[in-house]
Amino acid sequence: QVQLVESGGGLVQAGGSLRLSCAASGRTFNNYNMGWFRQAPGKEREFAAAISWSGRRTYYADSVKGRFTISRDNAKNTVYLQMNSLKPEDTAVYYCAVDRQPQRINFPTTRPQYDYWGQGTQVTVSS
Repeated sequence: QVQLVESGGGLVQAGGSLRLSCAASGRTFNNYNMGWFRQAPGKEREFAAAISWSGRRTYYADSVKGRFTISRDNAKNTVYLQMNSLKPEDTAVYYCAVDRQPQRINFPTTRPQYDYWGQGTQVTVSS
């Protein structure tokens, strides 16, 4: 049974940092892009960042570019999201997900392009 488990969320003041982790179990995803999405209250779930299966390429939404860094450790089957200079508008539930297509060249940025999802971790940024 495939499981993605996010952790590392919490309450932080504006300008602070958090590091999210997403540990996968049940199978390895070394040949799949991985992504992070977020969903604020009353809003659609939106793409935040993605990383290629090799870890050599990354892609970010404009809203987080320059502040967030996605990385992965394929030996640990884990993907990370380092979030710096956090803003109140970053408050959301953060989800990790696995690309449906192995070794896709173009980064997937929409929900239907992803297959397995974690349960999410809450990030709250106070002003």
